[in-house]
Amino acid sequence: MRFALAKVSLCLVLMGLGNAVTAQTVATLPPTFSIEAETAGYSDVADLVVISPLIIDVTVRKAAKVTPEQAMGVPISMQRMLIEGDVMALIRGEGGIAERVRFVLDVPKDAKGKVPKLKKQRLFLFGSTVAGRTGDIRLSRPNALASFSPTNDALVRRITQEAVLIDAPQRIIGVASAFHSAGTVLGEGETQIFLKTEKDQPVSLTVLSRPNQQKQWAVSTAEVIDSSATAPERFTLLWYRLACGLPRSLPTDRIEAARDQDAARAQADYKFVIDALGPCGRKR
Repeated sequence: MRFALAKVSLCLVLMGLGNAVTAQTVATLPPTFSIEAETAGYSDVADLVVISPLIIDVTVRKAAKVTPEQAMGVPISMQRMLIEGDVMALIRGEGGIAERVRFVLDVPKDAKGKVPKLKKQRLFLFGSTVAGRTGDIRLSRPNALASFSPTNDALVRRITQEAVLIDAPQRIIGVASAFHSAGTVLGEGETQIFLKTEKDQPVSLTVLSRPNQQKQWAVSTAEVIDSSATAPERFTLLWYRLACGLPRSLPTDRIEAARDQDAARAQADYKFVIDALGPCGRKR
């Protein structure tokens, strides 16, 4: 009878947690399963922070294999496991969190068909709670995990502090319009580029050119373009939204220009911004 009840309980957990997820141990699993401890990319962490209403730091207490009957669809190279972890810290989440949580992981088997030892592994989980099931966690993505380290701890917390602000930069979904205005002297001009965001947050780029001076660009997040705006600092949430969200080239159908040379200047100035931002830096 006790075995039957335990099996029913496990089925309920699997149903509540939804899709399988994947994990990494620091020593043996590739970074596609969990963000590495000491070489995390800012954008990889930000990708998870901005979509996760719950972020917790946990230490794995138990890791139990799930029977094949309860792991339908899992590739033979993977093992589905039910993981129980002790919460070390709640980094983001409304209403608190239980001291102990459970979640489902699909972990890769090695060449001998064995799974890595997950017990005592310390990980950041990015996800959400399961309605009506206290302590059960559904990860935001199958690989929404990061190995713990002081470096990752500081990075996760720093990005989370920006992400929870009321005016936090939102996801960019495209370019609304762009135009270039030539100045009164040769080589002078200004390009303005207006962006579309997920929640209609105003974002615009301005590129200024002056004779014998280096180009300057800035980003404004106000309805009225802020004359004191500057370019975003690298490895901030605003930089991340631009570097990872802007199209690599300016769509020609978004350029408002009566002359070909003005359209060409708008394209050149947009490329200047892309080059100044640098690569997004995703590693997975």
